[in-house]
Amino acid sequence: MSQAVPSPLSAIRDILVGTAIESDRPEASAAIGYGLTLARAAGAHLTVQSASWRLTGDDAWLGAFDLDGVAAIDRRLDALARSVADRVAGDAAQAGVICTVETPSLPFPEIVGRLARQARLHDLTVLDAGSRTYDIDREIVEKALFISGRPVIAVPPGIEAFSAQRIVVAWDGSAQAARAANDALPFLRAAEVVEIVCVADPEDLHAAVPGAEFAPHLARHGVAVTVVDLPVADGIAETLCDRARMLGADLIVAGAYRHSPIREFFFGGVTRALLRGSPAALFLAH
Repeated sequence: MSQAVPSPLSAIRDILVGTAIESDRPEASAAIGYGLTLARAAGAHLTVQSASWRLTGDDAWLGAFDLDGVAAIDRRLDALARSVADRVAGDAAQAGVICTVETPSLPFPEIVGRLARQARLHDLTVLDAGSRTYDIDREIVEKALFISGRPVIAVPPGIEAFSAQRIVVAWDGSAQAARAANDALPFLRAAEVVEIVCVADPEDLHAAVPGAEFAPHLARHGVAVTVVDLPVADGIAETLCDRARMLGADLIVAGAYRHSPIREFFFGGVTRALLRGSPAALFLAH
């Protein structure tokens, strides 16, 4: 009697989801639903950090509040974070997912640092790629990547559940792109369609076929892959996003870049543009 072949996603054993409540009317977190459905598909343990942003004297806008007012805000945010955690725990139990929830109440820099340290202890981290005025989501994604050494999936608003049947792999031959594709192998092996997409100036595309040398490596890992070379149009990120929309991609895999050490925690232009405008979940590794 033949044994069932395990899903490639079973290589993922633990997943961390991070959220930060920083107002009385928090945005809905796409990362929570995505992380829960991914954990169910992979049979993985799920850890959710539902943190509340505890206010400190460094938050200049607090000048209008006395200490009692600040304490009241802290209590409301903490209650909201705990309600999110309770809801996730209930949803996980219904889905048959083993789940641990954490509800730290910390100043924002400590929330980010704690999450990044926790990310080192998990196979991957799922975070929101929202568009909040303070760029909270982007800062959390950046530090989780560069401090933890683990991959991150950034989930845009509106994507409610995990899916990775059609995947675009952004390939430029760099070490970051190679790391991202290698870390994403469980997803690539489970996908129905995988495209290696190379975006370059037309003269560079004529000189070589940038993705052709990488395709055999993925094929040896059981990935059914095709190579698409595209001339850059309005920008590399925009060209990748347009191709992802045309393919109906569920996931874009990309290497994450950062600027010089002086601007250590600021993404390079392509990564930042992908975070702002990706039509699909974004798998990032550095």
